[in-house]
Amino acid sequence: MAVVSTTTRRLSRTARIDAVCAGAVELARAAACEVAGDGEVGSYLGCEAEGERVVTHYFGADHRGYVGWRWAVSVARAARAKVATVDEVVLIPGPEAITAPAWVPWSQRVRAGDLGPGDLLPTTPDDFRLVPGYLGPDDTEAADSLRVLNQEVGLGRVRVLSVEGRDDAAERWYAGPHGPDDPIAQAAPAACSTCAFLVPLSGPLGTVFGVCTNEFSPSDGQVVAFDHGCGAHSEVQAPTPAASEPAGMASHVLDTLGYDDLEFQPRRSGR
Repeated sequence: MAVVSTTTRRLSRTARIDAVCAGAVELARAAACEVAGDGEVGSYLGCEAEGERVVTHYFGADHRGYVGWRWAVSVARAARAKVATVDEVVLIPGPEAITAPAWVPWSQRVRAGDLGPGDLLPTTPDDFRLVPGYLGPDDTEAADSLRVLNQEVGLGRVRVLSVEGRDDAAERWYAGPHGPDDPIAQAAPAACSTCAFLVPLSGPLGTVFGVCTNEFSPSDGQVVAFDHGCGAHSEVQAPTPAASEPAGMASHVLDTLGYDDLEFQPRRSGR
């Protein structure tokens, strides 16, 4: 545990550590013991100036649940007063204290697969993956006319996938378990692009991805990259049967001789 220096420390051009406040060690310890209880306040660690006539004293926290923590007692002295008074007593972490990790907003903690039945995951108004329906990523003339018509009659989706959102999904899918780098794809006899069970997606994503429809494939019902693959490819051929063995050479011998087939001859006496 680092020891805080008790030497005079200049905070600004006018603020210096107050001698009366710095000398109120026992007053600070008594205040810490009153809050913490008997046996919870450890050795004195020093003090530091917080402002003009304001000093904080530090004591170790003798508690197994607060290793590295320390009691901080702030004392102050009024102008022209000869004694210091206690301002506050708090338990704070020291340089080597075990503390909780920094708080992360829930929206940043959610991961794929966390959503369960009844859970709601709202999107933010500025979600980069979404744009208004009339600003969709499809720039064809037919799509533009359809968007205008939908807007006029009040149909269509309020927001659609943006170009950035589409590219983000494509990169995630391509690098995921249904992309070309997955071990099952590396061992596949052929790519999904040549498989009859692949149904390509429509739109720009259809140039790279499709949906697997083979119930025996581990990717059944999943979006797969064209250069993904598995052992259930539609063109996989069954192994060729082994060539027949030459005549007269049996591959195995079965013992068909039964107990009743044995002939016993009577044993002659004297032999």
